[in-house]
Amino acid sequence: MANCSVFENLVQRLASAGISSPRLEARILIANVLNTDPNLVTSGVRIPPQSQEELEKHVWRRLKHEPIDKIIGAKSFYKYTFLSTSDVLSPRPETEILLEKAIKLAQQNGFENTLELGVGSGCVLLSLLRQMPALKGVGVDVSKKALDVCQKNAEALGVEKRCKLVCKSWFDADFLDAFEHPFDLIVSNPPYIKTADLDKLEKEVRLFDPLVALDGGKDGFESYIQIAKLAPHLLKDEGYLLLEIGLGQMQNVKKTFEKQGFKYVATLADLAGIERMVVFLKGK
Repeated sequence: MANCSVFENLVQRLASAGISSPRLEARILIANVLNTDPNLVTSGVRIPPQSQEELEKHVWRRLKHEPIDKIIGAKSFYKYTFLSTSDVLSPRPETEILLEKAIKLAQQNGFENTLELGVGSGCVLLSLLRQMPALKGVGVDVSKKALDVCQKNAEALGVEKRCKLVCKSWFDADFLDAFEHPFDLIVSNPPYIKTADLDKLEKEVRLFDPLVALDGGKDGFESYIQIAKLAPHLLKDEGYLLLEIGLGQMQNVKKTFEKQGFKYVATLADLAGIERMVVFLKGK
């Protein structure tokens, strides 16, 4: 195969495997092995012999539907780039809605500290800290490996001194003992997929994202119910709670938190019109 046809050949292979954006992903994969900008990759790109083997290994991983961010080890989110591995949920563009609302609330109210439940790669919490130099944050995750990724991302963004990481499950009986003071703001994108629906997820998610970040139990609401019990003890009066939700879950999540005394503030939709985030306020 001539070097001048590498790009188009790769596009065809990705398209045949059902990859939805084959031209874009071909550019990303090639750019990664060439250490260049994907926007500079054209159909006539030439791949040096020493890079061809590495590219082919990456291509085969993608043909097996491993997410491209886990292949190249990085994913862009909001304004930053995060280390991404099989130990963390791949950052989703729709989660930027949660982040942008958190930034706005923190700025408007002069918040001093924030907590993320299920911090994963840290894309939400660390972006928030980077945007607000006076803010301090705590990130909680049940996965030690996920926290290792988060720590590296915190160091890369220069916010590690303002970020404390805690390895706990919110189902632990002593969970609340890990926190000394209540928070101004809590954000969370908890697992919300019904256990029976996990097998229906696309391969990129089902095979390569950590199960613990996906499985929301029999009805998909186990984590919401538990967080609703804990949040009154973790949040200051007049503090805000921001939750990402799945398709069709808004009403049940709203009722669950209102029963715990939270005031419903707003629901925000993603670009597809799906209700994606709920905002609650803790009254005095």
